Amino acid sequence: MSNSSFAIEIPEITLAAARKGELRAFEAIYRQFERPAYTLALRMLGDPEQAQETVHDGMLAVFKRICQFRGESPFWAWTRQIVVNEALMRLRKRQPMESLDDLAEPGIEHAHFMPLHGRELERALMRLPELTRSVLWLYHVEGYTHEEIAESFGKTVSFSKSQLSRGMERLRAHLVPEPELSYV
Repeated sequence: MSNSSFAIEIPEITLAAARKGELRAFEAIYRQFERPAYTLALRMLGDPEQAQETVHDGMLAVFKRICQFRGESPFWAWTRQIVVNEALMRLRKRQPMESLDDLAEPGIEHAHFMPLHGRELERALMRLPELTRSVLWLYHVEGYTHEEIAESFGKTVSFSKSQLSRGMERLRAHLVPEPELSYV
């Protein structure tokens, strides 16, 4: 099972009831995914109000498309992708996507995510550009591959790798204080 907070198994009976349009089944699914969807959207968008709207729109899309779910992947992964797509649409509307493919450095591999937690890490993440923060979150927390990230953003794998590398550098810069220079 994935480390993603979305890795929630929904019983087949609940999915079958939701496919039939039963409101209680929809409500059960919504309650299960509301918190992880909000967390993901907030990390990507950095705005609580937009995150809540993303949850609403994402779950509405899940309910509208539930009959399209074929079970080729876990339901939670399918649901997570819908929420990611909703957040990405909001990002695209807020600001034009930067074309960073020209800046991508071939062969960059990801740096290991820093084992920090709490408010310090939260503040540092929120200081990153939305696009960079989204790539970091999708890769390190949600477990997306570079290929999946590139496909989600409509970019190349080198875009994902370069955003991840640059994002880790920026995150470190926000977390590690500059050494004091001594003029003796």
